[in-house]
Amino acid sequence: MFKDKSKNAMPSSSSNETIIAQGVRVEGDFQSQGDVVIDGEVVGSVVTQSSLHVGESAKIHADVKAANAVIAGEIIGNVVVGEMLELLSTSHVQGDITTERISVAAGARINGQIRMESKQKGSSVQAKDEDTK
Repeated sequence: MFKDKSKNAMPSSSSNETIIAQGVRVEGDFQSQGDVVIDGEVVGSVVTQSSLHVGESAKIHADVKAANAVIAGEIIGNVVVGEMLELLSTSHVQGDITTERISVAAGARINGQIRMESKQKGSSVQAKDEDTK
């Protein structure tokens, strides 16, 4: 209804990305359907249905849920990633991790349990374990 068609209007972004820049602090529950890039500080919870990138300067004191994630900074809280989690050498996670696939670079620090779960219930590994009982 109120669309600005002037030449000075900002072009709409084709990607749905949210950036929390270094020096910015967000408190509360943060939810997004698009990609999220965090270089600042978040206290509360972070949920995205897409990809999450946590920069080296980021400090997150929250539970985190994402479809995919690349972590270079610090997370104090549980991390749930539906597909692929990549922990870079500068990352530090204090909390439990649940993911389908994980890549951990030398130097990454993890203080918590790691659980790898397939999206498919009753995966072949579980079935084999039950057959041996």
